[in-house]
Amino acid sequence: MSITPISKGAAIGFIGTGVMGQSMVKNLMAAGYQLHVYNRTKAKTEPLVALGAISHDSPGELARHVDLLISMVGYPHDVEQIYLSEQGILANAKPGTLLVDMTTSSPSLARRIEQEAANKQCFSLDAPVSGGDIGAREGRLSIMVGGEAAVFEAVKPVFEVLGTNIVHQGAAGAGQHTKMSNQIAIASNMMGVCEALAYAKKAGLDPSHVLKSIESGAAGSWSLSNLGPRMINGNFEPGFYIKHFIKDMGIALEAADEMGLETHGLKLARQLYEQLAELGEENSGTQALYKLYTTS
Repeated sequence: MSITPISKGAAIGFIGTGVMGQSMVKNLMAAGYQLHVYNRTKAKTEPLVALGAISHDSPGELARHVDLLISMVGYPHDVEQIYLSEQGILANAKPGTLLVDMTTSSPSLARRIEQEAANKQCFSLDAPVSGGDIGAREGRLSIMVGGEAAVFEAVKPVFEVLGTNIVHQGAAGAGQHTKMSNQIAIASNMMGVCEALAYAKKAGLDPSHVLKSIESGAAGSWSLSNLGPRMINGNFEPGFYIKHFIKDMGIALEAADEMGLETHGLKLARQLYEQLAELGEENSGTQALYKLYTTS
């Protein structure tokens, strides 16, 4: 079956209009696409409906009306439910529909969805992202894509609305494996950022001045430049939830164990974040790790 590229004016479905999804939908609408939306908490779709999006009552109902469906939900079990249940996406999508799961999920589930999509004469990609709320709002996400090259090319114009660093990584599941590499790097880096700023504060320095000196040198990172100021200012609102980061680290640890790879930094980071979640911070942003270093 031939793959039809997604052109301007096409009907795009978006499932999961949370912190990042809201901005992504707005960017797609601004680019001239017709948006259909679904969220378990329907109130989260209302600002988008006010801008012209069409709301639906279930993923399956939405799937019947779109040429491309994008999902960004919380957990792998949510992905499995919306795609593979009897009333879900694949049971209702039209033949030829392009399906893009941008949730950070498991590589094995991405491969399963691709196979089930093929059975329904549909096409799928796994395309998790990095860049947080800022990247989503500004259309500067990093998008890591797994799946067939021809499907990637058909969806690429849409990806270009959402991100600036878009890389086809390989077959189904490759996008998710790449995102695990991303999360592993972030996990240890976040510990370093928190420790550095906590050290500066303990030494009697102004952490904001220290940040100016270290962020542009060898210590520089996205987390240091973007989340460091939030830590210093006591802003722990979520660009990315701690509970979701813990989920991601669990997926990465499981995949690493399957490959026989020891990930010492990742294990420690998850322990610290689980400790933070037990203190009631699971809905805070990942930068709230700073609290473990600065409060007693």
